[in-house]
Amino acid sequence: MTSACPSDPSAVPPPPAGGRTRARLLWVLAGLLVALLLAFLAGFAAFVAGMEGREAQAGRRADGIVVLTGGSERIVDATNLLLEGRGRQLLITGVHPDTTLSEIVRTVPATREALECCVELGRSALNTQGNAIETAEWARSHHFRSLLVVTSAWHMPRALVELRRTLPDVELVPYPVVPRRSGDAGGPAPLASVRLLAVEYVKFLAAYVGVRAWPAVTSQLREGVRTPPP
Repeated sequence: MTSACPSDPSAVPPPPAGGRTRARLLWVLAGLLVALLLAFLAGFAAFVAGMEGREAQAGRRADGIVVLTGGSERIVDATNLLLEGRGRQLLITGVHPDTTLSEIVRTVPATREALECCVELGRSALNTQGNAIETAEWARSHHFRSLLVVTSAWHMPRALVELRRTLPDVELVPYPVVPRRSGDAGGPAPLASVRLLAVEYVKFLAAYVGVRAWPAVTSQLREGVRTPPP
């Protein structure tokens, strides 16, 4: 009996179909990962460019002013806007429960008498979503139709996303605060700044698609909003 020649191509078994399928699947997954990474980087670049291109609208006035806590420079700028008559009332949202108006006055260029009539402290917000909930309750109670929004430039996009959800009928006028840095402001951003912006971009994306942190506010919304004298 004659056996098949080993060199005969017809005698070589083809690769298993399952192996070819897995290889194609791996290539597809790798392509998707690369595409997602490129989309993320492109979106991040647009996010940073839009943030750097956003400037405060000089001279704009609104019914009220809201500042989201997170830096003393934000509160200084917000109180200056109030003193300039750019809004009738100022809400400082996300204030620690133990903080008083007298303590805030010590950090801003204004007297207690100048702020006592028009500044309210919101103590219930636990995060940016909570800031938006607290601001919406405050704005509706005053029947405001427009708000100057004061927060850091890097935080402004996410703040506006949350505020537009809770205040769809209120005009929001952004007033971004750029942190004052020592040294050459035109030099390359430190690694910490890049990390901060990357984390904020991820949080912005989560807010944009509706991912929510829980809880957003304390059980007693606007507890002690109108701060009594100490």
